[in-house]
Amino acid sequence: MIFRYPTQYPADDVERRVPDAATARALVRERNPPLLELLDRRRGRFAAAIARRTDHPPIVGAEDAVVMAFCRLAFRHGTWGTDFHAYHNEGHIFEILGPRLERLIDAIGIDSLCLRDWFLLALFAAAHDLRQRETPQFAAGIGSNERASIEETFRILLACGFTPERNAEVFIGIELMIAGSTFDARPPLPALEFNSAELVVESGGALAQKLDAKLDKHVPGWRADGRIVHALDLALIAADLDTANVAEAFPLFMASAERLCLEREMRSHRDPASAASALPMLDFLSTGQERYFFDLHRFSSAQGRAAFAAAKQANTQPMRDLVRGLRTRLPAPHTGTEVLAAFRSLAATRAA
Repeated sequence: MIFRYPTQYPADDVERRVPDAATARALVRERNPPLLELLDRRRGRFAAAIARRTDHPPIVGAEDAVVMAFCRLAFRHGTWGTDFHAYHNEGHIFEILGPRLERLIDAIGIDSLCLRDWFLLALFAAAHDLRQRETPQFAAGIGSNERASIEETFRILLACGFTPERNAEVFIGIELMIAGSTFDARPPLPALEFNSAELVVESGGALAQKLDAKLDKHVPGWRADGRIVHALDLALIAADLDTANVAEAFPLFMASAERLCLEREMRSHRDPASAASALPMLDFLSTGQERYFFDLHRFSSAQGRAAFAAAKQANTQPMRDLVRGLRTRLPAPHTGTEVLAAFRSLAATRAA
């Protein structure tokens, strides 16, 4: 590992339930065949590049790693398990791995990155949110969920035939990419449960933009290692993919805000139908979204700006209108459900 972490995060029951690629592929064929179809289409799109270039990891092993990570998140926090998270689930993998990566490919071209880098971006999509309930322990500004996800991803890579000796760039790349997806590593207030859904609108933004400073402090001499320098560039692109919901068509952008809001309420042990959720949900869907969109979110890479900046700009006025409308319509909501109904109505109106 690049950073030295004081704590290790061992395998859990979900890892043991999906120990290898054969198990994962059988599960996906049975429960979510669209993932295999997506990977088939992507492989077809890259066929010419695969045929003419030698800078790629083993294609089968690369896809296996993505499928294994997908299954584990689906069981741990998705629709296959019992601890459903409305935002951090396998659907989030699909939106990054599918349309967002397609938009990036369209914007910058396949040959702008090597095939190993495209694989790493796909693996990031599948693996960066593997863990969501780790006890906060902070090292080098990197959150415990992200550190646990890095360790689990390393084990997935080993299970798929990758080794740090032969594939050092893969291990270095995915470590920095997932580390950079940390939104905040501050400890929560005493007696409050760590809530990863809270961090999007309460943090200082993604760590990726500060990773160079973290490396300067914790890994002296890193700038002389071309593998780390390149991995930092990939971490900036990955951060843009992760936060490109701001550049989705406005209804999709607002749907992602709703999912994150509902996950936040679940993690805070509040029922949206209760009065206790009314003001927190109003604040999250108005002030919180406004702060995220206008103050916190910045594209980190030239590639991300090329793919997503114009579409984010198109959402600027609809976002202002929705926030203003929500505050006007609901100065004193009775329940979170009431807030959500008004939010959906206004989002539909702004999208029309």
